[in-house]
Amino acid sequence: MATSHDTGAPASLAVLLRDAAATLARAGVPTPDADAELLAAHVFGIGRGELAAAAIRGDAAPAQTDDFLDLVERRAAREPLQHLTGSAPFRHLELRVGPGVFVPRPETEMVAQLAIDALRAVPDAAPIGVDLGTGSGAIALALATEVPHAEIHAAENAVDAFIWAKENVDALAPHVRLAFIDLASAFPELDGRVAVLVSNPPYVPDAAIPRDPEVRFWDPPSALYGGEDGLDVVRTLSDVGLRLLRPGGTLVIEHGEWQGPAIRELLSTAGWRAAATHPDLTMRDRATTALRP
Repeated sequence: MATSHDTGAPASLAVLLRDAAATLARAGVPTPDADAELLAAHVFGIGRGELAAAAIRGDAAPAQTDDFLDLVERRAAREPLQHLTGSAPFRHLELRVGPGVFVPRPETEMVAQLAIDALRAVPDAAPIGVDLGTGSGAIALALATEVPHAEIHAAENAVDAFIWAKENVDALAPHVRLAFIDLASAFPELDGRVAVLVSNPPYVPDAAIPRDPEVRFWDPPSALYGGEDGLDVVRTLSDVGLRLLRPGGTLVIEHGEWQGPAIRELLSTAGWRAAATHPDLTMRDRATTALRP
């Protein structure tokens, strides 16, 4: 790769981006061109449109080229892009993320949508929504900002994740109540009053090995693994949901694409009504909803 580490004339921005994308592609990064552009935009402090225009014009690489190349090497080692930029998009939000917190995924945006739709349908002046195991705060903050009349509570019991969630809540929706508490015992004062309960729990079976290095080596294990069949926390959520939700309240649980039937059976056996599984935008089963009896 022609770089500013080399002697001689500096590379043009276009060459820098091309070579960075090639490095990422060789490392197996799924979206090398986009990742190279996002890293460059982050380091150089410009938008992707301005970056593209500068590359087309044939501009020289900016002075921070060494910083950019350092991040490219870290991304080639499969450190998550969001850790390198310090932020992750989620719906209309930009969330602060880094080591110790689960990076929110695009597929979770439809899980948030299910909870948002259910919360908007409640005729109360201030319906109560709860996000258990909030991680970065992604779902809770989507609820709070897209259903602004709702009262939102979020729980997280991993220290590192809680720190990231608090930073995001303070910046984006400080009226959200964030509690450092285990989801199994969360918010007893809300028993029987919650309209919507949503969670993206750990649901990977303990023996499974996540395919992507970004997940396998960087996401916190407590946010991934859910027992022998991956459903231990789902069982807890069923019990907690029956405690927290009011009659007719909605439970929304994210899960793996093969877990829908097992979760519907689990919930139906526990007495939940109208259990239904919903696909994400890739048409993979992604979430199951149910109504409290």
